[in-house]
Amino acid sequence: MHDWTLVLHPFLCQSGSVNLRDSLLAVLVALLWGLNFVAIDIGLHAGGQDFPPLLFVAMRFVLVVLPWIFFIRKPDVSWKAIIGVGLFMSAGQFGLLYLAMALGMPAGLASLVLQAQVLLTVLLAAGFLGERPSRRQIAGVVLGVAGLAVVAVGRSAVAPLLPLLIVLAAALSWATGNVIVRRAKAASGLGLVVWSGAVVPLPLGALSVLVDGPDTVWDSLSNLQGPTILSALYTAIFASLVGYGIWNRLLAGHPSSAVVPFTLLVPVVGMSAAWLVLGEAPTPTELAGGLILLGGVATAVLTGGTRRQRRGAEPLPGRGACLGADDADDGARLAVADVPRAGVREADVR
Repeated sequence: MHDWTLVLHPFLCQSGSVNLRDSLLAVLVALLWGLNFVAIDIGLHAGGQDFPPLLFVAMRFVLVVLPWIFFIRKPDVSWKAIIGVGLFMSAGQFGLLYLAMALGMPAGLASLVLQAQVLLTVLLAAGFLGERPSRRQIAGVVLGVAGLAVVAVGRSAVAPLLPLLIVLAAALSWATGNVIVRRAKAASGLGLVVWSGAVVPLPLGALSVLVDGPDTVWDSLSNLQGPTILSALYTAIFASLVGYGIWNRLLAGHPSSAVVPFTLLVPVVGMSAAWLVLGEAPTPTELAGGLILLGGVATAVLTGGTRRQRRGAEPLPGRGACLGADDADDGARLAVADVPRAGVREADVR
């Protein structure tokens, strides 16, 4: 790898297996996911009208599922796991996220606060999977909580706290889905995304009818704005299918410790895009809290190996105390975005 490519990921401790092409692909995924928040905001408020958030999520996952479910095999996991991932990782996470943004949560700040899922995953995995976090992971959680507290203080000075709390609930739902995925150990990441996505449209569509009323739902669908349609297409195709398809492929071919840190670029892209496109500028207190939160996430992600793994990992030549290629388990893998490791295999396509 050329030395100048390290500019793309100075925080990585490379095993030597992530080449320039895959580094650029990981940056592309972070870009797609960061822009996702701006796309959601535009779709929710297109034409000066407020589109029902739960109905918008249902639309997104119709596009995630159809027609792909007819070509991608069902992942080799139980229906209980598929339903659990669909309810928590997809319906719960995005339903709450869209609701918070509809209630006024800024897109850039949402991209930042949602990263709390990394810290919550570490805690849930300790409680439900018996995965013992390292001292540095615990320190990262404490630091992240402190950052969230600072963000909450800054947010309360300019707007109600309810949307912020709803985004934190979305992060908790995402973290719960991470634990379900970790336990299921699906071989096909994209298959799980598509098949679990089938759980979302009907429940959230029905919930939107109950909450917003059938007249509002019908009026919204019959008067779809162009930006709303484009937003739904972007979130389904580019953020979900393309983004997660690339991400799963990278995780299948490289240690998690070499790939996961790229997720730290997501809130950077999200907040920058929100500032440029939507004119959103965080307050100094929110920005300071966000930096502390990212510091906590970085601590948990970049040093996420268990004590056993750190004892077994040998430094690579020329890399000092870098994590070895096999050090891609528990803490580091749990901190990845909301999909399992493997990408699309030949056997997954009918």
